[in-house]
Amino acid sequence: MKFLNKQNLALAATATAIALGCPNLAQAESPSWCGPKKASIALLDGYGGNSWRQVTTASGKEEALKCPSITKYEYADGQGDTQKSISDIKATAAKGVDALVVFPDAGQAMLPAITSVYKSGKVIVPYRVEAGGKADTNYTKFIGTDFKNDGQNWGNWIKSVLPQGGNLLFLSGPAGNSQGLDELAGLKSVLGPEYKFLNPEPFDVTNWDPALTQKVLTAEIAKNNKIDVIVSDFGPSLVGALPLFKQSGRSIPALATSDGNSLGCFWTDVHQDNPDFKLFTVSTENDNVRLAVQWAVAAATGGTLPKEETFKGPVFENSVTGTPHPVQCRKDLPGQIYLSAELSPEDQTKAVSTK
Repeated sequence: MKFLNKQNLALAATATAIALGCPNLAQAESPSWCGPKKASIALLDGYGGNSWRQVTTASGKEEALKCPSITKYEYADGQGDTQKSISDIKATAAKGVDALVVFPDAGQAMLPAITSVYKSGKVIVPYRVEAGGKADTNYTKFIGTDFKNDGQNWGNWIKSVLPQGGNLLFLSGPAGNSQGLDELAGLKSVLGPEYKFLNPEPFDVTNWDPALTQKVLTAEIAKNNKIDVIVSDFGPSLVGALPLFKQSGRSIPALATSDGNSLGCFWTDVHQDNPDFKLFTVSTENDNVRLAVQWAVAAATGGTLPKEETFKGPVFENSVTGTPHPVQCRKDLPGQIYLSAELSPEDQTKAVSTK
């Protein structure tokens, strides 16, 4: 007999209630943000071509379908093309979809299309990337991420493993990206002058690209004889670059970053030969989309609006204390999944394997 988890039992009970014509029971099993009004929803990505986006997309769909009032779910991938992303928003609204959740990769270039859809009476919720404007004027709600909180979590851990200070490298994505700047502000709010940043201000630019990350780290290793901690806001991009330390006869230093199965398995394989390689991760935050979906569904179906307006990624792994989790590794599953995500590892595997 196949065992069912609590979520599957709840969904089964809801389906049974609907089949038996018991709407009150079905509604009782629904989340508070799921109201009684029928609605359709779409998730619109500016770029959907990597595993993080694929897992996030699957997470958004799973969250939307927790609400039995949702009659239809759609998805569109802007493929990194701003004009396609704008067209996707307009076309989806024109088809009559009631609620749109938008990852506006192109930032403010997306605001006119978002505003137009909002003023037409649709629910539209941009998330994670700011497009400008403000709620109740340009869109229903913006659901951001507290990246400063990530920086503070990293900083507090760094203080715990290097209480006397040390030399840090901070790696982020494209030059000037707001995520990296917010994370740096969080780090500096916790760390004093005894912690020296070796990288150019404000951070080493990697574009979150593994090849560029390797190039950047090669240069930093050559320049700096003593690197005590690396801070990176996308841990999996470091996996190919960290063996450079062994090639230069050095232990991999402590790493404060975001999680990924490939990174957890890399640590599992090499940490015994690298005595300085302590690992601390925060969630890679695929579940940011769930909060955005909850807001959109609540507004479209008449549900209770969530109390949270900004997603705070939780701490995930700590190789030193083992809390809240020791380092996680599932070698039986793809490296490009994120074990911090609510979506099951098996469903993540399906999401990244079908693309």
